[in-house]
Amino acid sequence: MNIQKLIVRSLLKLPDGMLLAMSGGKPLQIDGRTLDVKTQFLAAQGAKAPSLSTLPPVEGRAATRAGLALLDGVRDPRVDVRDMTVTRAEGPLDARLYTPRNAAGPLPGIVYFHFGGCVIGDLDTCDTFCTMLSEIADCVVLSVAYRLAPEHKFPAAVDDAMAAFRFACDNSSALGMNHRIAVGGDSAGGYLSAVVAQETLRRDEETPSVQLLIYPVTDMEWKGGSYDSCADVYPLTAEVMDWFIDTYLNDDSEKKDLRASPLKATDIEDIAPAIVITSGFDVLRDQGQAYSDKLKEAGVKVTERCYDRLAHGFTAMTGAIPAAKRACEEIARDLHSALRG
Repeated sequence: MNIQKLIVRSLLKLPDGMLLAMSGGKPLQIDGRTLDVKTQFLAAQGAKAPSLSTLPPVEGRAATRAGLALLDGVRDPRVDVRDMTVTRAEGPLDARLYTPRNAAGPLPGIVYFHFGGCVIGDLDTCDTFCTMLSEIADCVVLSVAYRLAPEHKFPAAVDDAMAAFRFACDNSSALGMNHRIAVGGDSAGGYLSAVVAQETLRRDEETPSVQLLIYPVTDMEWKGGSYDSCADVYPLTAEVMDWFIDTYLNDDSEKKDLRASPLKATDIEDIAPAIVITSGFDVLRDQGQAYSDKLKEAGVKVTERCYDRLAHGFTAMTGAIPAAKRACEEIARDLHSALRG
């Protein structure tokens, strides 16, 4: 453990009162919710760093990678992990396969996409969480590194997500998966998963068995509600979210495209059952809730949870925030139930 990581972990072991004194002096309360003290401390420290929106994407990716390394947990040792590639017509995509070490025969699977606004992030962004999903949900996880903007603008990430899901379906036996294959991700990854679930249905292709949508982006035109009340909450401020969208899309007209804003879709009655996760301190909270409500209104089976005391990005904070680790374990148990439902 490097010295910076040791310092951060040691500070987070201080009593809550001391952490509050170091992060504003009083609990952060928004929309009737109170932020987890350890998360508030990290947010106070993170707010001192340059905003992602002020950095070139390459520098933003490096800064995010370094920051997450201080907060994330360690791989579950009961899971075998190997790097591989997903083949597609335009060339291979880097991927990582997670399999429970004592797996007996094919297991349900999930194709997973990391967070990062389709601009930052990589396979390491969700590495620990993917091992948690694999072990607790007793499934094979295929994590895929889709192409990022601005080098690859919309709809490149969508095309890659579709290709990755098709690859899993076509190669399920080789991957150790059975016929039940889900799609999932957090933030941008949740958005891509919602789009895959919609697009496969629309195109009459093989569809996911389950969609795991963790604080997903569902409407790139969304304003108001938590987008305003949580606009300054680290790590995903409204300014950073706007920067992600502007960097990802070619122009504003694409915000109306169903592949950019899945909340705008109307033909979702037969879509896959969903697990929709939101966090209380998140600009994306209300649009995630709106998508969950829309699915339920269409008669889709939805398991819904809002972690009121957590902020965006908690799937990558399991080594530093106990509440984040508990939430991730619960999400993995939900996936276990859904894959065997």
